[in-house]
Amino acid sequence: MSDDLDLDLDEAAGEVDYDAVVVGGGPAGCSAAVFLAREGGDVAVFDRGRSSIARCAHLGNYLGFPAGIDVETFYDLLHDHVDRAGGALVDDLVESVERRHEDGEETRFRVTPQEGEPVTARRVVAATRYDGEYLRGLDDDAAMFETHDHGGEVHEHFDREYADPDGTTPVEGLYVASPSEADRQAVTAAGRGARVARRVVTDARIADGWWPAAAEGVDWVRREAERDEEWADRERWVEWFDERHADAPVDPDAERFSRVREAAIDSALSAYVDADEAEARAAEGRRALAGHLDPDAVVDAHGAEALLDAMDDEDIAAYAEGAR
Repeated sequence: MSDDLDLDLDEAAGEVDYDAVVVGGGPAGCSAAVFLAREGGDVAVFDRGRSSIARCAHLGNYLGFPAGIDVETFYDLLHDHVDRAGGALVDDLVESVERRHEDGEETRFRVTPQEGEPVTARRVVAATRYDGEYLRGLDDDAAMFETHDHGGEVHEHFDREYADPDGTTPVEGLYVASPSEADRQAVTAAGRGARVARRVVTDARIADGWWPAAAEGVDWVRREAERDEEWADRERWVEWFDERHADAPVDPDAERFSRVREAAIDSALSAYVDADEAEARAAEGRRALAGHLDPDAVVDAHGAEALLDAMDDEDIAAYAEGAR
């Protein structure tokens, strides 16, 4: 993952407030936002304040929490992750999403919340499980919504099969992470959000001139010690890229090919961290998690010494002040 990679790729289309707006602050929406923000995109998450996960009494099957986790703490963790990744959290309900018209062409989205001012975005990720009423007007309602008879009354709801498995829709720039068939469980909803975000990144790169085989990427960090010496040489990466993309639909001598190659190699090289950086990130991760834990529960499980090890000076001072 490169900190220099930016989703703001289509500069000719004019200025907008955000590269992407995510509607919904549950597992699907926050997962999508984290992946997008880590790619350098300017991302906002509008949280409706009534995520479907709030109806759960306890979350017992989300991987990584052996005894389960209370929904309130889980929700706080989701939002903390978005914030730390660089995303903006907006506590407001989105009432409508419309296409903006500039010079007679549909170019961008206008997102209108219930209380705040409207914002503009290049792309929108829908991630609200219950309905898609705020999306009405973006496409033929007959395609986006479906009707069914219940108790003699006709009801209409968002079609869970409207979007493709990767979240793409007939509306360019609109992606759906939820409602979908994957959002029945929190863990699958989070996976769906990640998959949709990767599609958004790929499409943004293609819009900037990348070809599909080069545009697809991953977001992970590797240990520098595991990299063979030859791969520390940038020229080796140039050779690898040229060989891998020998059949690319772009002239290897073209400026476009060179620009994409440099960006791809920068991204690959930035994924490696040394042992000190890896440990620093691990320690920061533990501190961030400790900030959401009940101190008494940590003491019960591991003793006071473990609690102190997990807290920095500010945490200890705040805990001591609260204990007085």
